[in-house]
Amino acid sequence: MQPNVTALERAFELARSGRCRNMKEIGICLEAEGYSQSLVVGKYLLAQLRQLMLDADPASYGFSKRGQPGSGQSRG
Repeated sequence: MQPNVTALERAFELARSGRCRNMKEIGICLEAEGYSQSLVVGKYLLAQLRQLMLDADPASYGFSKRGQPGSGQSRG
């Protein structure tokens, strides 16, 4: 968990990063980092996060598309 970063802010960071491809993965990442996902709720908020995930380009953030969740490819 990063000091002075709320769960909501971190959810937006994860959505923009391309690291998470759906809301379930954002929740998993938040919990793994020590955040509560209970504040990341609401129809419009979830729609914003989903759009950011769709717009994210994983390659521009140092992630390759190969091996990303939902890509159908394994790592290695």
